[in-house]
Amino acid sequence: MINERCFTVEQGGIRLDAALLSQFPSSTRAFCRDACAAGDVLVDGRPAIKGQKLRGGETVTVRRLAEASDNRVAPNRDVPVRCLFEDASLLAFDKPAGLPVQPLTYRETGTLMNGIVARWPDVREIGDQPLMAGALHRIDADTSGLVLVARTAEAFEALRAQFAAQTVKKTYLALVEGSVAVGGTLENDLVHDPTLPFCRMIDIRRARARVKAAPLHAVTQFTPIGRTSCGNEERTLLEVTIYTGVTHQIRAQLALAGMHIINDRLYGAFAVENQKGHNLHALAATFRHPMTGDEMEIRTPYPDWGLIA
Repeated sequence: MINERCFTVEQGGIRLDAALLSQFPSSTRAFCRDACAAGDVLVDGRPAIKGQKLRGGETVTVRRLAEASDNRVAPNRDVPVRCLFEDASLLAFDKPAGLPVQPLTYRETGTLMNGIVARWPDVREIGDQPLMAGALHRIDADTSGLVLVARTAEAFEALRAQFAAQTVKKTYLALVEGSVAVGGTLENDLVHDPTLPFCRMIDIRRARARVKAAPLHAVTQFTPIGRTSCGNEERTLLEVTIYTGVTHQIRAQLALAGMHIINDRLYGAFAVENQKGHNLHALAATFRHPMTGDEMEIRTPYPDWGLIA
């Protein structure tokens, strides 16, 4: 962290964030912009203006500026964690719905990984994405269930190779609107909807605007395993299996097939009064132990959705 530093700008016509990065190359452009927005940068004693262009000769005062090395998960014991499995190379957790897996910046402290690194500090330096801190995969904040975390660099690489080879079997539960009589397999080529400022996946064949990104092939298998109702609305509990890991894969593919996950309004489900989040749960994963090579399965308890499978 860079604190209480001053410098004089020699060159005119340069943006303030570029001048900061030139003076402090250990930071990042995003952190320079954040510091300006937070009021931690002064130009001739006055708060910086967003996108400010310098004339030359100004004195820039930096009260506080993060460096790239600061972009790590901060420990926070106030975040509760439920550990399902622990050995010398691997951890497994049951994440509640509504809790993000990882922070987006070092300033964020209310995620699963903040709670984990407070209790298992050895994971903080694992992996090539510092804010993942050894987590091998993500699930959406409103999705509950299993998250796997490597404790060593060797375990991380071995498990990541299994995810990349699509040999990790991931099983989910999805409670969907309506009655689903038979199971099946869904295949789609998914892309981010280019017409929206937020993330929503669509089949590239249904895109209304030109899509530059390459589509991601997703395969989802589903089987009905239970039924329930809410008022006069039927609901079906599906067991869902995936080997691929495309963003929003299950949510998007089920919706494309007319099976909307309960309260998943992003993908067209009806809103459920007084319910936060959607009914999707990462139930289990089957893979080979990263050190012994033995096949293992880790399962979470069923979510409390008020139904019997």
